[in-house]
Amino acid sequence: MGQDATPVPAHVGESTDTVEATLQPQARTIVTGGAAGLWNLGRLQRGHGDPTLRRHGQVWWRASSTPDGPVLLRLAASGATEGPGAGGDDVEARAWGPGSGWALRQLPRLLGCHDDADAFTTDHPVIGPLLRRHRLPLGATDLVAESLAPSVIEQRVTGREAFDSIRMLVRRFGTPAPGPAQLDEHPARGMVCPPTGAQWAAIASWDFLQAGVEHTRARTLVGALRRTDSLQRILVESADEPTTTRGERLERALVSLPGIGPWTASQVRQGALGDPDAWSIDDYHVPGIIARGLGGPDAAAHSAQALLELLRPHRYRVELLLERSGVGLAERRGPRRSLPTHLPVSRWQAR
Repeated sequence: MGQDATPVPAHVGESTDTVEATLQPQARTIVTGGAAGLWNLGRLQRGHGDPTLRRHGQVWWRASSTPDGPVLLRLAASGATEGPGAGGDDVEARAWGPGSGWALRQLPRLLGCHDDADAFTTDHPVIGPLLRRHRLPLGATDLVAESLAPSVIEQRVTGREAFDSIRMLVRRFGTPAPGPAQLDEHPARGMVCPPTGAQWAAIASWDFLQAGVEHTRARTLVGALRRTDSLQRILVESADEPTTTRGERLERALVSLPGIGPWTASQVRQGALGDPDAWSIDDYHVPGIIARGLGGPDAAAHSAQALLELLRPHRYRVELLLERSGVGLAERRGPRRSLPTHLPVSRWQAR
């Protein structure tokens, strides 16, 4: 594999050799047939300003905090470049940082190579045709903290509010991504690895408040992230079990924590495990999309759970199929909600 297509000038006072060494990946690999799973990176991205995930042309850059340390990944379909144009069926990966080995060993799971998406078949009049048009292998990060912290921040607020808060906290308390992320005018410039569980738990309440996260969510986040090691052990100890069984075990542990409800648990199952059955129960929008998509335009949102029962254990896959195809999406009417200038501090139930 050659170097990145975008030329990177040397810093002022920095030698060309230093820049070349920074660009040189510490490890590389090729994931056969992995290109079909690159869509998972968009599923994990939290807004266009997410400092941990960035797409440049046909290339994805991902900054992550692995058990072995921070890592920066460059992922692209074979033959794809930073510019336009499609690549082949395989994924070429390059990695920088102490977490390179762990990240490349885990990469097939991130791309959903373990997920037999074709095993889901149905004669449902809506889902059957969608399955023939969309193949969605579900990837897994195998990192609880990476999904848990943002999911708590997303409780009870708009996506824009949550993404702004996540971006501010990650940039302030995360770890600068290694390798070319340290170079000016590089596609990965300024990317940041998200805080570890311990780093999230050490953030002070006033720092959360400055980022727009009020005391209740901050307290929930800190309490949950203090349990990162025990939650991560559940993934290790259940590694040989079916994905949905693992997800149910993880959810039981999560909802036992103060402030964590079924919605937050489903988001963690989706990201950390790629659980095909972990649909977004109690979400503000998703039940309506499912009800309209499966039951018709006049179906009530509260009917979503009943409509999904016959599609177990692929309810989250059905949710994604409907969202990606546009089936069940409501027509937007009226002005957007204005965002608050200050945050409430009243108590609310676990979501």
